[in-house]
Amino acid sequence: MKKDYSRAIPETWRDISAVFSALGDEHRQRILLTFEAGEKLNVGQIAEVSTLARSTVSHHLKVLREAGVLISEREGKEIYFRVNKSFLQDAFGKVSAYLDSYL
Repeated sequence: MKKDYSRAIPETWRDISAVFSALGDEHRQRILLTFEAGEKLNVGQIAEVSTLARSTVSHHLKVLREAGVLISEREGKEIYFRVNKSFLQDAFGKVSAYLDSYL
């Protein structure tokens, strides 16, 4: 048994922890799944296809952005979001490497 991690998550896993926390909510999972490959969406576009209020969608987008799952870009008055593919690949790659080497 490894006891090193019983009190704290190692630094290299902090981003993974944030991703898992953000994606632990079903609404945020559905928002992520709304994006098509390479697509940018704004709050209004996501709210249109969601069962959630625009303010709630905004909150979930903020959580996903802060966790690194989404990237935001301002274009004029609108803020567009896109999936942070490279960050997610890196985070899940760390999980895959852990599974390959330790289990």
